[in-house]
Amino acid sequence: MTIDTVSTDRFTAGEDRYQRLAEQFRPVFARIGENVLDREEKRTLPVEQVRWLRDAGFGSVRVPEQYGGAGASAAELFRLLAELARIDSNVAHIWRGHFAFLEVRLTRPDEQTRRYWAERAVTGIVVGNAQSEVGNANWLDTKSELTDTPDGGLVLNGEKYYSTGTIFADLINATARYGEGHANFPVAVDDPGVTVLDDWDGFGQRLTGTGTTRFADVPVDRAHLSLHTRGEREPGYTPAFYQLFLLVVLAGIGRAAVDDATAYLAARTRVSADGTAAKDDPLVQSVLGEASGLAYAAEAAVLQAAAGIDLGYEAKLRGETGAACYQRIEADVYRAQIAVIPLVLQVTTRIFEVGGASTTARGRLLDRHWRNARTVATHNPLLQRQRGIGHFEVHGELPPPFPPKPEPVTTDDETGTADG
Repeated sequence: MTIDTVSTDRFTAGEDRYQRLAEQFRPVFARIGENVLDREEKRTLPVEQVRWLRDAGFGSVRVPEQYGGAGASAAELFRLLAELARIDSNVAHIWRGHFAFLEVRLTRPDEQTRRYWAERAVTGIVVGNAQSEVGNANWLDTKSELTDTPDGGLVLNGEKYYSTGTIFADLINATARYGEGHANFPVAVDDPGVTVLDDWDGFGQRLTGTGTTRFADVPVDRAHLSLHTRGEREPGYTPAFYQLFLLVVLAGIGRAAVDDATAYLAARTRVSADGTAAKDDPLVQSVLGEASGLAYAAEAAVLQAAAGIDLGYEAKLRGETGAACYQRIEADVYRAQIAVIPLVLQVTTRIFEVGGASTTARGRLLDRHWRNARTVATHNPLLQRQRGIGHFEVHGELPPPFPPKPEPVTTDDETGTADG
């Protein structure tokens, strides 16, 4: 048997496995796509659509088979997400907090934690996200606070924004200050002290429920509390996972834009002055071909980076605590971000060149692709990623994620000049 034959056999086996996994969810994906434009136009939150996916077991695809899940690799998960985002980028984006929360819990060193959260995922819980706040520098710079109660309990008070997915969820992955440290923990959405508002006002990804969540004396279970020293981050690949999730949503948007442009051309009856149908015009075909190639490259970059997530998962299960291996994974995701964002933004702009003014008709909603892509792309500034990779190339490591705040500058009372 030659090396080529072995490679082909492995590829075929992997492809067959993925197709079996995907076939479980493609009927649900197709159902989600049936009224996607209507939801966008009327701004109807996809509550039913999230429930369909939950009932189909989508939330447990990463759960190992030994716990009752599908046992999908990270590469398979992100490929599946690319298919879903191509159908509806909002619905795919909603699951970001859920899968990131589980990724952390499923790689904890103790079997009891892994089993507990795996079994909860299999039963159908959906986890939302509430970590960022308006005006904070990063998710560690939080005003929300966790405090002890006289009876030995814990309560959460505060307000979060960018709570993607929380309005559809059963649990919320929240963060807060706790004493001199920082805590991460789940709380129940239906607790009386939790208020979830549908007040997200971004012009894109309008149906993700990315609004305000308020907490008033919400009880927190100490058993599920993760504590961290403020300003420090536990070694791992979680930041890369969070960022790659945004990129797979972007890749899906790019493919959806090409799909809609193709459908527009197929249905267009207008011909040019020389009698050529629009779909047969070489210049129009060139525009569509370029967009298709750019979207393909964006998705390929995402799926290549997803292979690194699997390496991080295996390293975490081995108890690897060295930062170097996780930084390589994170750097690859940042490289993908540097490529994917401009590619997809170009696709979502260029598709209007396949036709005339009719491409801007409000009923077609072709503009939603650019609005959605632009919104997702702003989640983490591209310039920072470019700088981070430049630093990595020069120094072999990424810059600190949470650089220390500069010391306040004092002045000499007499001269008014800065000290020291």
